[in-house]
Amino acid sequence: MKNIFKKLSPVALALLMLTSCEKEYLDTLPTDQVANETVFQSTDGAYVALNGTYRSLWTSLGTGHDAYGQKAVDLTMDLMGNDMMHHTQGYSWFIADYRLIAGASAAAGSRSAVEWQFYYRTITNVNNILANIETATGPDVDKENIMGQSLALRAYCYFYLANLYQHTYKGHETAPAVPLYTEPTIVGKPRATVQEVYTQIIADLTQAETLLTDKPRRHISHINVATAKGIRARVALQMEDWQVAATKAAEARQGTTLMTATAYPSGFAKYNSEWIWGLEVPNDQATIYASFFSHMDPAAGGYATLGNQKKITKELYDQIPVGDVRKTVFRTPGTGTSTIPDYAATKFKLPTAGSWAGDYVLMRASEMYLIEAEAKARLGQEAEAITTLETLVKTRYPEYVAPSTNLLDEILLQRRIELWGEGFSLLDLKRLKLPLNRPIGAGNHNATLAQTLTLPAEDPKWLFRIPQDEINQNEAINPEDQNL
Repeated sequence: MKNIFKKLSPVALALLMLTSCEKEYLDTLPTDQVANETVFQSTDGAYVALNGTYRSLWTSLGTGHDAYGQKAVDLTMDLMGNDMMHHTQGYSWFIADYRLIAGASAAAGSRSAVEWQFYYRTITNVNNILANIETATGPDVDKENIMGQSLALRAYCYFYLANLYQHTYKGHETAPAVPLYTEPTIVGKPRATVQEVYTQIIADLTQAETLLTDKPRRHISHINVATAKGIRARVALQMEDWQVAATKAAEARQGTTLMTATAYPSGFAKYNSEWIWGLEVPNDQATIYASFFSHMDPAAGGYATLGNQKKITKELYDQIPVGDVRKTVFRTPGTGTSTIPDYAATKFKLPTAGSWAGDYVLMRASEMYLIEAEAKARLGQEAEAITTLETLVKTRYPEYVAPSTNLLDEILLQRRIELWGEGFSLLDLKRLKLPLNRPIGAGNHNATLAQTLTLPAEDPKWLFRIPQDEINQNEAINPEDQNL
């Protein structure tokens, strides 16, 4: 028997002792010496395990400065698309992702291996929580809250695994995805089909929604019922289940308030009323150079200041009208500097100069408006789709009027503009079965830097490789199972 998890952190490695419930952030002290049976004696201990798992969503994994949890995945998926580019090679972080070659390696330390380890580490942790929570002492309301959050986290991880290591759901239901584990184990499993993985995702989210209903949120980093519904809407969109997508998106955004045009330019590093889910990163726990803001904020003094500035493409920038506040979070052509060049993104700025404390946005109400609008347009409910779309876009551009023709194309364009830099490019290209098309000449992609300018839809190069360590250690997966 091979232990497929020997390179993954057990739940103990992710545990972080919660020392104060009164502070606004997760005040934590790392520990790797707490046994499972000790942690899970009570719901308070289980919350320690859960908080540690949330913290692992934004902490560094390994020694690379391009591996810092979910936001590293989000940046990778945007750089693999059409709308984001590097200014120069800089220190080379995320250059291979931009060239669509990072996922082509199965070697240890590669993008494919790091993200596999990241998501399965999280799945291992929540499976440990789910296996022990029912026997813990403590109020049932806390048990249900912990279970609901753990199930939603597991679904979230499997959604990204399925989309990184296989093509989109529609048309690939019987294709091999990733191994499916729903309980602690050291016995490797074969790759489940895409359909099997999505069936588990839906089951987990359905149960999570029931368990989290009317449960208070202890911390802004925690998943609540709105978050679970938002994840379900995201999954339904990928599955082309339009009715569920529309319904869950509408439910998820209830109680949120869209950012005003005044608030928009500073709305992406501090939790606000539009955010449905985000991760708070205290200054004393920030991962500095190995962080999202290091790679995205050109004024922070990190890699985005040292040549790796991330820029919007000229093609997309030109489609944002003057007067739309979303155009202001990119440097106007002709006004650039050596630190903030033309088209450079200033959307993601650390709130306080000299401090690395900043929240990571994982889900906003604007995404839910866009999911709802697209789903209703595809259902033929165009009037409702227009109302939903205009409700969102008018907060950014008061003069906006949705077109009566080519509505779906308009919704998809607004999605590219609104969610730029938040991790949706690869997901959208996959589900829409669109090719990679990076124009030079009239555009501003650099052919030498990008190297990969075109790629057919559903080309094998879109797929991450199964890590070689997994093939070596898991008897249920053979070299023939590798993505080619």
